[in-house]
Amino acid sequence: MTSSKTLRGVFLALLAGTCWGFSGTVGQFLFTTRQVDSGWLTLVRMLVSGLILLVWTGLQNPRSLAEPWKDRRQAVRLIVFSLAGLMAVQYAYMVAIFYSNAGTATAIQYLGDAFILLYACCSARRLPRLPEMAGLALALAGVFLLATHGRMDSMVLSFQGLFWGLCAAVALMLYTLLPAPLIRVYGSRPITGFGMLIGGVALALVVRPWEKAPALDMAVLVSMAAIILIGTVLAFTAYLKSVADLGGVKAGLLASVETLAAPLFAALWLDTRFVAADFVGFFCILVMVVLLSLPGLQAEKKACSKQ
Repeated sequence: MTSSKTLRGVFLALLAGTCWGFSGTVGQFLFTTRQVDSGWLTLVRMLVSGLILLVWTGLQNPRSLAEPWKDRRQAVRLIVFSLAGLMAVQYAYMVAIFYSNAGTATAIQYLGDAFILLYACCSARRLPRLPEMAGLALALAGVFLLATHGRMDSMVLSFQGLFWGLCAAVALMLYTLLPAPLIRVYGSRPITGFGMLIGGVALALVVRPWEKAPALDMAVLVSMAAIILIGTVLAFTAYLKSVADLGGVKAGLLASVETLAAPLFAALWLDTRFVAADFVGFFCILVMVVLLSLPGLQAEKKACSKQ
């Protein structure tokens, strides 16, 4: 039973990461071939995904939809998470893809793990440990290689692509840290659903989607369905189940296969060109994720041994 549960968790975590990588590549397809606006794409994805998750939650447990709004402090935290975490990471990631490509934007976004480490070190008033310092060094090396291809005298990645990628990384940190108390009390599905819906509505007020709607041909409709159903609902569901089976650290580590899936899809489907320095950069950031996950893996192992 335990072995079967572990295998299921591994499969679902890898599936979630692959779906996220595929979703980013579909976004790149829409930007480059259909001139879809990144803000329009983000808000439609958030609104529809949020509605799906909330309807799903309501059908299973209608009372859970009202619970987060009964406590004013928790409601404020949910709104802050929706705007500074969920909306920010979704929007910044899509804009980063628009100015670069799915593989590069995904890799830079994963620097959020490094920002989380720095936040934890500042909170604990300690210096990074040796594996953590190695992870931070690899993070810097990975970004340098992706931005310059190893040349000190040139930038191959546009300033906009690098800027929005780093914005996505900061937003990923907030997305990871802000909702933890909410999820512990109310569960992840209603919190994510409300976060998507609130973030989508807020973004609509800024983006004004009625002025930027693309021509809705079959390619756009199918691509949007893939992003919403595969890259959001399926990926989210698979990842949460993998967390239940494996624990958060192991599931997150396996889901980082997204950093490999996104450039692979972009290269095979959209013929995006990567050079050797890009692949070394992807590898550096993937190893960074592994190194920064080691303390969490050790803590989960100790917790399991005590049970």
